[in-house]
Amino acid sequence: MSTDQVKVADGKVVVLHFELKDSDGILIDRSEETPLVYLHGADNIVVGLERQLSGASVGDKIKAIVPPEEGYGAREGSGEQAVPKDQFPEGLELIAGMQFFVETPDGGNMPIWITKVEEDVAYIDMNHPLAGVTLCFDVEIVSIRDATEEEQGHGHPHGIDGHEGHAH
Repeated sequence: MSTDQVKVADGKVVVLHFELKDSDGILIDRSEETPLVYLHGADNIVVGLERQLSGASVGDKIKAIVPPEEGYGAREGSGEQAVPKDQFPEGLELIAGMQFFVETPDGGNMPIWITKVEEDVAYIDMNHPLAGVTLCFDVEIVSIRDATEEEQGHGHPHGIDGHEGHAH
């Protein structure tokens, strides 16, 4: 089977370059020189992008518009909340965009993000920074290969060639 017939599908490791903008055309992220590598079908990327990449081939250029419901969800809850800096681990440099996990009453973990930092206070939000945002991806598929058994078991790729980062 020649590589030009390989399609993006579950169990494939996909290497791609991307540019992500919001619906106003503001650049959010891009792959720069290092491409994004992900395991298709393993929730490595937002569901709306993964769905739109299914069936693509190497060299395909795809414009994918992902609504919040298939991206990082709608904004929920009370929004931003001020927390005194002394409530965070001592010596930790707090930076806007930083993610933390807090323990929930049932023993689980819940992600929170720092939205801004002032002199004595950090503002946190339980919403992902891209919650409520329509994501506009420009994607180019660089390569597609079968995931190794180990990658399938771990639920993510081990680099472009499948041989990086074996320590877990």
